Amino acid sequence: MRKTRSTVADALEGLLRDGMTIMSGGFGLCGIPEALIEGIERSGARDLTIISNNAGVDGIGLGRLLATKQVKKMISSYVGENKLFAEQFLSGELELEFNPQGTLAERIRAGGAGIPAFYTKTGVGTIIADGKEVRSFNGEDYVMETGLVADLSVVHAYKGDAEGNLVYRKTARNFNPMMATAGKVTVAEVEHLVPTGSIDPDQIHTPGIFVDRIIHVPAPTKHIEQRTVRPRIEENA
Repeated sequence: MRKTRSTVADALEGLLRDGMTIMSGGFGLCGIPEALIEGIERSGARDLTIISNNAGVDGIGLGRLLATKQVKKMISSYVGENKLFAEQFLSGELELEFNPQGTLAERIRAGGAGIPAFYTKTGVGTIIADGKEVRSFNGEDYVMETGLVADLSVVHAYKGDAEGNLVYRKTARNFNPMMATAGKVTVAEVEHLVPTGSIDPDQIHTPGIFVDRIIHVPAPTKHIEQRTVRPRIEENA
C-alpha cells in the first residue's frame, strides 16, 4: 500500500471527524507536526480531544486549534506558554486532564504497547490520585494510571522513507516516537524523504509498521519560543 502522499490534505483525507482523539508529537515548539496541525485546522473538525505535552503557543502549533475553538479537551503535562489556553480553561470553555510529564509519556508508551494500565508512585497523596485506584506494593503506595491511545497520531520526523521508517533529530526525539505507536492511524511529516533502504536499520527510531501515511514537508520553520541573548560587547570597549 502506498504510504507517501503529495499534499497534507491527501495525507489526512478520510481520517478527521468531530469528537475524535488526536495525539500530536513535539515538546514546546520542537518537533511539532506543524503542517499536519494546520491541515487539521483547515478541515474544520471540532470537539477534539488532543493528547500532547503542551498546547503550543498563541498562533503556532496547537495554539491555532485553540484559536479556532476546535479543541474540547487537552490531555497534557505543561500549559504555561499559552495565554489563550489559560483563558479558555479558566472560562470553562476547555477541559484539561493534567498529567505529570513522565506519567503522560508512560501512558502513551503503554497505550502503544497494548498495556491497559500500570502503577506509579508519582502523584500518590495529591489531587493527581483523586478518583484513581491506589494499591500497596512492598509497603509503598502506587496510583494506577491507564494507557492512552488515539484515533489519529500526527508526528514530525527529520527523515523518513516511503515505507514510513522514521528518524528524529536531537530534541525532536521527544513524544514523537511513542505517539507514533499509540495511534490507530499514524501520519508522519518528514523534512527529508529518502529512498527506501537508504536508512541504516540500526538508526531507525520508528519502524514503518507503525506509520500509515507520510508527507514530505521540506524546510519547515524552526520556531524558538524564548530567545535570551547577551548585549554585544564592542571590540574597542
